Amino acid sequence: MKVRISHCLLFLLFGIFLCPLAWSAEFFVSVDGHDSQPGTREAPFATVAQAQQAARSLQTEAVTVTLHGGVYYLPEPLRFTPADSGSQQAPVIYQAVPNETVVLSGGLRLQLQWQPYRDGIWMASVSPSLAIDQLFLDGQRLPMARYPNFDPSVRVFNGYDRDCFAPQRAVRWANPTGGFIHAMHKHEWGDIHYVITGKDPDNQVQFEGGWQNNRPYGMHDQHRFVENIFEELDAPGEWFYDKSKSILYVLPPHGLDLTTAKVEIVRLKELVHLQGTPSQPVQWITLRGLTFRHAARTFMDNKEPLLRSDWTVYRGGAVFFQGAQHCTIEDCVFDQLGGNTIFVNNWNRAITIRGCDIHESGANGIAFVGHPDAVRNPLFKYEERQSLAEIDLTPGPRSDDYPRDCLVEDCLITRTGRVEKQTAPVQISMAFAITVRHCSIYEVPRAGINISEGTFGGHVIEYCDVFDTVLETGDHGSFNSWGRDRFWGLENTPPSRLPELAKLDMLQPNILRHNRWRCDHGWDIDLDDGSSNYEIYNNLLLNGGLKLREGFHRTVYNNITVNNTLHPHVWYEESQDIVKHNLFMAAYRPAGGMPKGRWGRQIDRNLFTTSEADRTAFASHGCDPSSIVANPMFLDPARADYRVHPDSPALSLGFQNFPMDQFGVQKPSLKARARQPVFPAIKGSISAPSPALPVYQWQGMLLRDLTGEAFSAFGVSKESGGIQVFALTDAATAPLRQNDLIQGINSDPVRNIAELLHRLASLTP
Repeated sequence: MKVRISHCLLFLLFGIFLCPLAWSAEFFVSVDGHDSQPGTREAPFATVAQAQQAARSLQTEAVTVTLHGGVYYLPEPLRFTPADSGSQQAPVIYQAVPNETVVLSGGLRLQLQWQPYRDGIWMASVSPSLAIDQLFLDGQRLPMARYPNFDPSVRVFNGYDRDCFAPQRAVRWANPTGGFIHAMHKHEWGDIHYVITGKDPDNQVQFEGGWQNNRPYGMHDQHRFVENIFEELDAPGEWFYDKSKSILYVLPPHGLDLTTAKVEIVRLKELVHLQGTPSQPVQWITLRGLTFRHAARTFMDNKEPLLRSDWTVYRGGAVFFQGAQHCTIEDCVFDQLGGNTIFVNNWNRAITIRGCDIHESGANGIAFVGHPDAVRNPLFKYEERQSLAEIDLTPGPRSDDYPRDCLVEDCLITRTGRVEKQTAPVQISMAFAITVRHCSIYEVPRAGINISEGTFGGHVIEYCDVFDTVLETGDHGSFNSWGRDRFWGLENTPPSRLPELAKLDMLQPNILRHNRWRCDHGWDIDLDDGSSNYEIYNNLLLNGGLKLREGFHRTVYNNITVNNTLHPHVWYEESQDIVKHNLFMAAYRPAGGMPKGRWGRQIDRNLFTTSEADRTAFASHGCDPSSIVANPMFLDPARADYRVHPDSPALSLGFQNFPMDQFGVQKPSLKARARQPVFPAIKGSISAPSPALPVYQWQGMLLRDLTGEAFSAFGVSKESGGIQVFALTDAATAPLRQNDLIQGINSDPVRNIAELLHRLASLTP
């Protein structure tokens, strides 16, 4: 141990010598050290656990534990308790030696004797005590034996086949028990997973699972694959572990010599666990410059429903916080972890995650999730409803058991959701005042940043660069939220009360500002069911536009929607929404249940780049009387500079330029590697009238098929289809209203007008 005097203050007063001392201690760890040594620079410890015990004995001192480069295989997670805490004046820091790679691994390195098996497959015996969840060769995670084979060019699951476990496939399998079925949700909102328990004499595969979605509508008809089945070991890079025989089989990647390769497996779900209580928190601990690797997949543990949504969650991660405050993860690398990367669970305060590189995670990148008991009148099923007389009208949370005042800053988060698709690089639920700043997020299966429900608001998303999102799922955006809080779907409630009730669960509005978004498979910003109390300004939207659905108190101003526009879906009569000073490049695209009268509190003083017809398209709803059609005079959009010229007419409307060079990570080492989105060419006009949808008049109703965004607006899948009651004539006789949806007659499904006509014809005597 090396002890230093940080400072000494000398006073000589009345012959008294005063010298208050602040001590700091430093311990060293090396893979070549030994735990019987004192942990000095010259005689370091061998394990982090031993350094932790030494640091714990110095509770009144600042402590730094410095790790030399190497891989530290953890026999169990490092568990920090209040006894490990530092203080603001004397923090505890665990750090890597600068420019040395320190890996904290939840795995194990295997020394194997390989033998040829057949068809290029090699085999080796392993210890019977091992359970092998993932296999790494020379640092790269390999896919389990699977069908269809892994193909990076296939967007969904890197390969899928609707008949992947059909009898004609399963007949090839001697014993598929322990294999997995992975499938996209029927409506593509996420995925679901099953473990195979066997097959019957007719080769019908038996399985259990599917609990990973809170709206369990079953598997997608096409998007499915199986893995961990021996007979599917047929592609270079695949592997299979026969636990009954304790034999590992590998078909090596081309050019890799198994006899010299570094072989590692995964053992632990968690690598670091920080747990205290609100009265005795773990505090003032920093993890700096470390690499985290080899954490187990947790998709079969993902069972707990989040509030009134299709999401479920597993409360765990490679790094797990509960009952912590003023703790920091800084300049760390999280590499190919199997489940959630960082999980901030229930009561936590002032947790900071800064300068980190998170990539190839199996589930969420960083998740902040509070306890449902902190929510007043929590509901868990999407279909659940309650009435005004039943709910607690007290504003805010019921307890303080949730994360608040936390920061994610300057992080590069890419290719999360490698295993679980209903995840996000940053996921926020039942939390307050989470700030996400200067992050670059891309190549992910669903939203880049997801805020579940409006409990408890106060979040700030700023200066982020989020793109290449919704690559495998559907009906989402680069930013995705909903607000199915106490007010949403509230029965027996006067509509005039809803704007007030929409603020019950929100302590402060959520703010999206100074971000760049691009989604090619959905909306750039998607505020879904009930998302309320948002302030959205100074955002550059590069492709998918802005969707506002079924909420209150959204103020949207000074945004640029390249080649797109506002998508209003299912607005309330008194939404109180304000949409002003924005640049739009198409007429608005409403869908489903819009008010017959005025939309929002103010939709005006926007600039349209396309046509007068686009500006006036919804004038009957009070939209855009003072908006204009003009060239915004962008400075250099080809080089991602969408600021406008000083003579731009947009400035006369109240639009103001905002910086175009501050999106995403700023840390030099991360910025040098971070990609940027593709910047689209500005289209001259994207608002040419769409071909008119076929309209059929029946019993005084004007009917049309659902298409495009209408599926999302009505909350149905393209497979189930539906017919919208578009309008009613004076001769209407059927007991239906405008914007009702027809999906069947006499219990027989009808997906479109053609099927309706066929069904009606069959009923004619």
